[in-house]
Amino acid sequence: MSKAATRKKAVTTGIVPAIRALLSRRRKEDVDGRAFAAPKGLRPRRRVKPRHDEPKPRQPRSRLTRLLMALPAAVLSFLASSAPAFADLKLCNRMSYVVEVAIGIDDKAATATRGWFRMDPAACRVVVQGTLAADRILLHARALGLYGSSPIPQSGGDMLCVAANNFVIAAARQCRSGLAEDSEYDDEQARLAGIQRLLVIAGYDAAPIDGVDGPKTQAALAAFLKNRALTVDIVQSPNFFAAMIDAVQSPSSTGLTWCNDTRHKIMAAVATDDGKTVVSRGWYRIDPGKCLHPDVTGQPKQIFSFAEAVDADNRTIRLKDKLLNWGGATQLCTRESKFETNEQGDCTSRGFATTGFAAVDMSGGGNTLRFAMP
Repeated sequence: MSKAATRKKAVTTGIVPAIRALLSRRRKEDVDGRAFAAPKGLRPRRRVKPRHDEPKPRQPRSRLTRLLMALPAAVLSFLASSAPAFADLKLCNRMSYVVEVAIGIDDKAATATRGWFRMDPAACRVVVQGTLAADRILLHARALGLYGSSPIPQSGGDMLCVAANNFVIAAARQCRSGLAEDSEYDDEQARLAGIQRLLVIAGYDAAPIDGVDGPKTQAALAAFLKNRALTVDIVQSPNFFAAMIDAVQSPSSTGLTWCNDTRHKIMAAVATDDGKTVVSRGWYRIDPGKCLHPDVTGQPKQIFSFAEAVDADNRTIRLKDKLLNWGGATQLCTRESKFETNEQGDCTSRGFATTGFAAVDMSGGGNTLRFAMP
């Protein structure tokens, strides 16, 4: 049997893995971050509560546990009998999203987790240096919150604990579900698709997001660079995605912009009407003091907006028994978890809620909605 065949046999993937790996004892390990779509049959058995995909624990937990969030990990299982030692572990992102990655290392009876490692589209990064001895490597990637309802949720085979910010956890067991994308990009396509996606979110017409270059993408990119007083050289700079993310989180004269002027986290939804169909989509997280551009493509005839302030448990905040939200009279369908729907009738019978959206005046080419305390 060849060495390549032996390597392939020694590595197996978990159920619906978000990240794949082919490991070699003699070289650095490259883990491909291109993801797989979740099967249609893989669905939650009950509604997720509270709102916006962040379940509340059923029972009181310790202070440490409350600081941790759940992580579904894709598993890369090593044959335990061989217990091999590997060189540097390198991850490669072939999705069109800027992602943050966490890793889990199973060694004998112990499991440790570490993260977050930010990775741009088409970028690779060494996350473990030196000799790596482990029974299994577990991986999880999440898209930045500015993408809204971005990748299709997936579930890995193991549930591990992570923290909200950078972390190393020595004992990490028990946790929840994740994100991935099913497009098959190579490095060049992933980077271009990542640029297209952020251009669309920033209010520029770079759709479709397909990783294919063309006059439309080039025109949108040129307009972005001109409006931000940036030179063409920055496009090939390692800091280009950081510059684009800063632009997405700043007010803009084009497209719809939400700005959070409160001290609370805000979850927002957007809807577009092209004259034939009304599509509502959410949720987008807007942190205090930040701005965000929802991804609105094409030339809709009307745009609608709804937003609400939520507390640490993701419950809508009340002020004097009144919900702190910003909406209007147009009744559209929303859901507690992330959603996108083009059916706006009979929301309740389809498992949705009826929510009042406000029409947004886009006659000037752009509008910034600032959410402030009453």
